[in-house]
Amino acid sequence: MTDSELHPYVELIAREARRPVVVDPAARERVMAAVRAQPLPRRWRFWGALEPRSLMVSPLAGTLLAAGLVGVGVLLGGLATNRDGREPAEPPTVVASRLPVSDTVFVFVAPRASKVSLVGDFNDWDDTKAPLVRVPNSGLWTVTLPLPAGRHEYQFVVDGNWLPDPSAPVAGDDGFGRTNSVRIVRKGSAL
Repeated sequence: MTDSELHPYVELIAREARRPVVVDPAARERVMAAVRAQPLPRRWRFWGALEPRSLMVSPLAGTLLAAGLVGVGVLLGGLATNRDGREPAEPPTVVASRLPVSDTVFVFVAPRASKVSLVGDFNDWDDTKAPLVRVPNSGLWTVTLPLPAGRHEYQFVVDGNWLPDPSAPVAGDDGFGRTNSVRIVRKGSAL
């Protein structure tokens, strides 16, 4: 049996991945101009170092990190005793799972927006399911979603207006008079 017969969606996915995508040539320059227009963050503040930061880890690295932490916990747990000097009654239970999805970050530049959300084929085009959070002291909005591997079409809703992602390829007319953006998520990637 060929791979196509074993996995009927392989050909469909490969065909979609090979399909030409229209990219706005000025999109990168518009995004970079908006980024350059933002004030530089103040690095000298002590409290600035305590601001939350995002860390993207692949599912494999996350699994290895979790396993390492569990190993340290087991080693330290073996040294732990109850107040009366006896060993704990029950050892800790460890549950491991494989993640079938990849955490995918979406960023949109909208300095004057009051509300930005993400809609797409992954959330039934519902603008209440994936609101973006504004990065403090900037015009950047961001959200991280767990998405399965494959091709996803999406748009941003900025103060009620549906807009394609200016920094992403477009899929063409969606049949409703709109142009959707495209995001290809590969297994284990955070693109």
